[in-house]
Amino acid sequence: MKIALIAHDRQKPTIVKLATAYKPILAQHELFATGTTGQKIIEATGLPITRFKSGPLGGDQQIGALISENKMDLVIFLRDPLTAQPHEPDVNALIRLSDVYEVPLATNVGTAEVLLRGLDLGLVDFRKVVHGQDVNSINL
Repeated sequence: MKIALIAHDRQKPTIVKLATAYKPILAQHELFATGTTGQKIIEATGLPITRFKSGPLGGDQQIGALISENKMDLVIFLRDPLTAQPHEPDVNALIRLSDVYEVPLATNVGTAEVLLRGLDLGLVDFRKVVHGQDVNSINL
């Protein structure tokens, strides 16, 4: 699966800890991240990550474009809900695109852990079932 990793500044240490804890699961997937978040995760884990621009410079929008092209399967976006972000419209657009294209989105560690553990278990991609693909033909 293609997984995007994004974190606001105050959440960067948390996403690094998350990526470190779930490194064996993340290593099985293609990873993408906004600039600084990706760099910090690479330095801590050595995982290969395709990096985009930082969020305020368009990185959120680059990931949103992949979502709109059905080229992103899961997004972990650890937001800082207590700090106003100058690029809040971009953040909201990314969340909206995840909803429109039915891409699982975690905005906190609890949800991120559920999604990552689900990947580890090889759960069925319900989106494929909803959109008419035979359950028996889904790769787990």
